[in-house]
Amino acid sequence: MANWYSESSPLERRTFWASFGGWALDALDVQMFSLAIPALIATFHITKAEAGLLGSITLFFGAIGGWVGGALGDRFGRVRALQITIATFAVATFASAFAMSYGQLVALKAIQGLGFGAEWACGAVLMAEIIRPEHRGTALGAVQSAWAVGWGTAVVLSAVVFTYAPAEIGWRILFALGLLPALLILYVRRGLKEPARADKVEARPPLLATVTGIFHADVLRSTLVGGLFGVGAHGGYAALTTFLPTFLREERHLSVLGSSAYLAVIIIAFFCGCVVSGYFSDRFGRRANVTLFAAACVATVLAYIFAPLSNTEMLVLGFPLGFFSAGIPASMAALFSELYPAGVRGTGVGFCYNFGRVVSAAFPFLVGFLADRIGLGPAIGIDAAFAYSLVLLAVMLLPETRGKVFEKEGAAARA
Repeated sequence: MANWYSESSPLERRTFWASFGGWALDALDVQMFSLAIPALIATFHITKAEAGLLGSITLFFGAIGGWVGGALGDRFGRVRALQITIATFAVATFASAFAMSYGQLVALKAIQGLGFGAEWACGAVLMAEIIRPEHRGTALGAVQSAWAVGWGTAVVLSAVVFTYAPAEIGWRILFALGLLPALLILYVRRGLKEPARADKVEARPPLLATVTGIFHADVLRSTLVGGLFGVGAHGGYAALTTFLPTFLREERHLSVLGSSAYLAVIIIAFFCGCVVSGYFSDRFGRRANVTLFAAACVATVLAYIFAPLSNTEMLVLGFPLGFFSAGIPASMAALFSELYPAGVRGTGVGFCYNFGRVVSAAFPFLVGFLADRIGLGPAIGIDAAFAYSLVLLAVMLLPETRGKVFEKEGAAARA
């Protein structure tokens, strides 16, 4: 699995670390919110449904940001768009630390969503176009594993901050640390090169035409089925992770440090799952890989939430839960990139990945809504299992794209 890195050129490696770092810092900013939910509920005197709405707002605007951000990359260049998006989500997260009302926090979470949705689209397509085809799935799976790094960092920071600072101050400290991703812009500006394109910037269609180009007849099927894939992937992840720390503390009665141990198992497993899924995607094909991980996700989520497990058994089952939930997002960048031509590749990847966020934005709210009626555990389990079932449906409708050679980008960009 590591051969791809040793065979990579200096430019491929620099692009990998820029994409990896951007996604890790993205995860740091986003996951700090889920870890701060109990403190936010206490500070602003809001319900679980209102707390879930904050997550939904971020996902909804992340979808818009991903679609438009991908189009900006198609129109003006991947590297320039990546710089702008990193700055957007970093500043918005930092500003959230100073929110004085629930309404202000809603507005800032919306801006954060615009930035982190666009960042993924720009970084994923940049990496897909720079890396050689035979390593595309493995490399992009490794990039996706950066989410576990950022997630784990957020858990560690949360455990430390909430141990030594009052809850009403701790969440503000966490969000203030969200300015750290802005430092990555310096690396992006100095180390990356724009992938070679056959068309000149001035010859490319206007931004609006680029945004709507993914609905042309030749790519419409990919757009519709890819969007369904995104709904299932993001819906399952959002339903599971947004309230998981709250579930562990309130229903399993674990302390902050205790719940962090359970999350640590899931996060380490998520990292491993991303790496293995990327390798399987190149070795066995995109469709077979997604089918395996999605089916296993349904089974493990239901067992984790509904089975009468002891705390120790939950700790053990946390590994397959994190491992299999990683395989789906780890496969999306390579698969979606291979569905579209260069002129709308960023737009298509951004739309398919982020359209799921438009619909999945309802999942955290629904979990919170159902939790007030049937309990938090059942609400998480039902929503997540349904979402992952949609992935199984979508993958049956998509073509196999493993090893696809892009039009002109790869060889010239790696030279």
